[in-house]
Amino acid sequence: MIDLYTFSEWLADAPEWFQSWPEWIQNLFYQLYQTFIYDDRYMLFLNGLKITFIVTIGALILGVIIGLIIAIVRVSHDSITNKKPNIFLRIVNRICMWYLTIVRGTPMMVQLLIMGFVIMVPQTEFDCIMCAIVTLGINSGAYVAEIVRSGIMSVDKGQMEAGRSIGFNYIQTMWHVIIPQAVKNILPALGNEMITLLKDTSLVSVISLRDVTLQAKNVMSLSYQVYVPYISLAVIYLVIVIIMTKLLGMLERRLNKNER
Repeated sequence: MIDLYTFSEWLADAPEWFQSWPEWIQNLFYQLYQTFIYDDRYMLFLNGLKITFIVTIGALILGVIIGLIIAIVRVSHDSITNKKPNIFLRIVNRICMWYLTIVRGTPMMVQLLIMGFVIMVPQTEFDCIMCAIVTLGINSGAYVAEIVRSGIMSVDKGQMEAGRSIGFNYIQTMWHVIIPQAVKNILPALGNEMITLLKDTSLVSVISLRDVTLQAKNVMSLSYQVYVPYISLAVIYLVIVIIMTKLLGMLERRLNKNER
């Protein structure tokens, strides 16, 4: 039996000046109290945010690594098509194409369900976190790969020749010359992917991971209030996205300033 602090009990304990306020304002404050204050329910949101950030950061790192590798493979394959690439590079490129097609062609929700209930089948919260990181990282890697590939292709071809002329091999030229220039070109797109990845973490509740979205659902079931928990959840995501957008804008301005 859930111990609820009823509206009548809460209002009876409120100051007299507050009791004269319109009923809708009183009810709003009551829902805020039930959502965040009563029984320290704000801790549920904080714990959920911690898991959300862990999954976002882990998936972002994994996605960038996967995307960078696939982008280099595809660019390497396309850059020597006229020279007939070796069989190994053709096989790896074909695998990358299958990966991009499958990941971008299936919904994130379906991927989480398959990873969570068919492939990994997590038993503990740590297993759920790892499952979420792997799934979101694999999904993000497909989009990062195309973003990075477009950035590499936007760099003048003469940069590759310049790198090779000073003694760098292909990998060294890509790492020290091409990719740093490509990053400046793709930073806005990468920022958008990071924001999308953060919002996609709201889906991990389907594998019973207690992120901030699932915690909002738990608070709703405890308080029997729907409006404030879900609106608060939307505000939390909105504030985080605004902060991330500001930080990305600052980084872009700094890079542009250094370039000048």
